[in-house]
Amino acid sequence: MENMISQFWNRNRIVLKSFWIGFLILILLIPTFLISTLVSERQDRERAAVAEISSRWAGAQTVSGPVIGIPYAETVSDNSGGSRSEKRWAYFLPAKLDISARIVPERRYRGIYQVIVYTTELKIHCHYDSLHLQELNLLNDKMLWSEAAVFFNLSDLQGLQDEINFRLDTHTGGTDLELAPAKFSTDQFKNALSAALPGNLPAAAAGPLDFSTIVRMKGTGNLSFAPTGRETKVELSSSWPDPSFTGSNLPDLRTVKDSGFVANWRVLALNRNFPQQWKGNTFDLDPSAFGVSLIVPVDTYQQTTRCVKYAILIILLTFTSFFLIEWVYQRPIHSLQYLLVGFALCLFYTLLLSFSEYIGFNGAYAVAAVATIGLITWYVGSMLRSGKMSTFIGAQLSVQYGFVYTLIQLQDYALLMGSVGLFITLALVMYFSRKIKWTN
Repeated sequence: MENMISQFWNRNRIVLKSFWIGFLILILLIPTFLISTLVSERQDRERAAVAEISSRWAGAQTVSGPVIGIPYAETVSDNSGGSRSEKRWAYFLPAKLDISARIVPERRYRGIYQVIVYTTELKIHCHYDSLHLQELNLLNDKMLWSEAAVFFNLSDLQGLQDEINFRLDTHTGGTDLELAPAKFSTDQFKNALSAALPGNLPAAAAGPLDFSTIVRMKGTGNLSFAPTGRETKVELSSSWPDPSFTGSNLPDLRTVKDSGFVANWRVLALNRNFPQQWKGNTFDLDPSAFGVSLIVPVDTYQQTTRCVKYAILIILLTFTSFFLIEWVYQRPIHSLQYLLVGFALCLFYTLLLSFSEYIGFNGAYAVAAVATIGLITWYVGSMLRSGKMSTFIGAQLSVQYGFVYTLIQLQDYALLMGSVGLFITLALVMYFSRKIKWTN
């Protein structure tokens, strides 16, 4: 029996050793998974830091309005077969809405985490040709003109730095309107800023109406605008060099330089998912919003996560090299030595994560790669008593880490580069494995 086992081992020892190495690689997936979990945990802590600063400063801002709302009386049937009068709201959007803003960015820190906040001054002007009551089949005598209001909504009112006063100009004269939170609360605008419109609105509504104001506010990360005009024009500028244009519409014109950016939008009523005027219903204006996010261009956690996904490739290629050295050059390597090298390869990602939080991804990658390659090169030289072999392993690891770094940087070509790289690697393994006698 012992002779049979011995003979079986001698005939198949290379195949059995290769399966054992494969099992060791699977074991090393455990610390790799734990490192991925650690990256996610640190990313959650970053989000918590952003949320904490946003709660004290102001969150991402979405601007909606101005919108005129006028209640009207509508007769409805009740359960007893009679009828009663209910108050409902009709909303009218401007024909033209023009907004210009200069965004002033600022970096805030919570521990090691960086958050981009901003202050801005919005110059807003909107123009109504007239209020087209007939398009909604509304009768003038059913309108509750005394309760008419103008609504202006911000997603986070904590960001307001000054009071807001609208200047209303009509063909009958002009007046100033002071906005207050939730002064008028409707299903469409529950907590928006609002102000009562003047008593001469019935006479003014037949002609043009113009609203203008300056809004000074602050926010975190993103600034967006709902296209409430039949034609909405927005011009944004900032000294921030890394904008990300977001929302339902991209800018028609944009200029991005190291000194900042300028972007211009022109959005029509045809480009959004709500009407120019409506009654009785409510519409969500935010899905049609557009704007800009002030981003940190290098997300170290995202890049580290992508690196960890290549861990199995690095371990597999390194163990394959050890396997070829062991059987082609007759240099026996113990399973524990495979594991120690594997753990060193896994520690690369811990070093990368920890250093990247302080010196950025590129510097952290260089530090982690140099430390890992140096450690494994020294260990291989001591283990195999061969400077030639240790130099070979060090060069191979340098190529591997350089290849992965290139894949991380070239996001659009990662699949192409990865496929070509793997094909070349497989060809080299097949070439060197020709000398292995797989069975005796």
